[in-house]
Amino acid sequence: MEHSVVALIPARGGSERVPNKNIRELAGKPLLAYTIHAAKKSGVFSSVMVSTDSDRIADVAREHGAEVPFMRPEEYSGGLSPDIKWIEHALTTLGCMGREYDAFSILRPTSPFRTPGTIKRAWSSFVSSKGADSLRAVEKCKEHPCKMWVIRQGRMLPLIPFGPERQPWHSTPYQALPEVYVQNASLEIAWTRVPIQTHTIAGSAIIPFITQGYEGFDINNPEDWTLAERLIEGGSVDLG
Repeated sequence: MEHSVVALIPARGGSERVPNKNIRELAGKPLLAYTIHAAKKSGVFSSVMVSTDSDRIADVAREHGAEVPFMRPEEYSGGLSPDIKWIEHALTTLGCMGREYDAFSILRPTSPFRTPGTIKRAWSSFVSSKGADSLRAVEKCKEHPCKMWVIRQGRMLPLIPFGPERQPWHSTPYQALPEVYVQNASLEIAWTRVPIQTHTIAGSAIIPFITQGYEGFDINNPEDWTLAERLIEGGSVDLG
């Protein structure tokens, strides 16, 4: 069965740590362009759309082949605005335009090393998993939460207070700890019924998509940007 799927690329204009991040050039292309091109080349999507509050970003998105059929309202474009707000706005607005989709994928432009192959693998995993509400990209934790602490009234308490009494997890070798995964920003997929019915992105039945290599690399600050440039210069990443 063929499904209609829309790629939703969030690219608001108010980047603080890296000004104009979404359209700043990385290896000769606007950062946003890498995600648009990967989405289009994957063959998964019926439509590739950018959700933005910026006319400048909208122009760049269209230049590289994405649609911007509407602008994102200011109230959903702040640094603290939850994702569910702009997603509900996008899906509702598309529905009012007569454009209905079975599923959607969030592809953030801050992950330039997510390739068409990455997207195809994720979609195949999602549609082959019966009963799943959504899929989320994850990677194995480098810093294990069992080694983390909170400080309360001048005393340290383990963040994860489980494990054997005589051998608490904070004093256990990393290799002996349970495997723990952390989400990354490279992609999410869900059926459109999920936000409509539950007002959440993920629902309750979430399956993992374990990214490989630098697929989940996320540019959040100037140091990340510098590392991305070095990875490209050194031929360590696949730009699709």
